[in-house]
Amino acid sequence: MASLTDRGQEFSELLLEIFRVNGLLLSAGDALARPAGLTSARWQVLGVVDHGPVTIAEVARTMGLTRQTVRQTAVSLASAGMLDYEDNPRDRRARLLVLTPRGRTALRSVERRQAAWANQVAARTSLSDLRSAIGILRDLGDLLEG
Repeated sequence: MASLTDRGQEFSELLLEIFRVNGLLLSAGDALARPAGLTSARWQVLGVVDHGPVTIAEVARTMGLTRQTVRQTAVSLASAGMLDYEDNPRDRRARLLVLTPRGRTALRSVERRQAAWANQVAARTSLSDLRSAIGILRDLGDLLEG
C-alpha cells in the first residue's frame, strides 16, 4: 500500500475539509431557500435558468450534475409553476427550460437572503484571505479537470 507524502497528506486533509464545508453550505442553502419554497438544488437550477433558456443537459454541465438529477429537479420546479418548457429551435428533442414569473420571484427572494447572509459571513474574514481561497480552489479545479 502506498503511503502519503506530506503534500498528499495535506491534500487529503483539504479534501476532507471541503467535504465538510460543502455539507454546511448545502444546509445553509436549504435554510436560505426554504422560505421561498425551494431547496438548494432547486435554487441552483433556477439560478442557471435565470441566465436564459437552457436545456437540461446544459444545466447539468454547468452544475456538474447528471442529466437525470437535473431532469427530476426541473420536473418538480415545473410542477410548482416555477419553470416552464419551450420548444428548442436548435433541437426538437431537447426542450428549453425557462423561468416563470413565480420562479423569478422565488429566486429573487432567495438572492436577497443570500446577499445578507454572504455579507454577514464574509465580514468575519479578510478580503485577501477570501481571494486567496478562491484562487486555490480554482487552481485545484483546473488541476482536476486537466
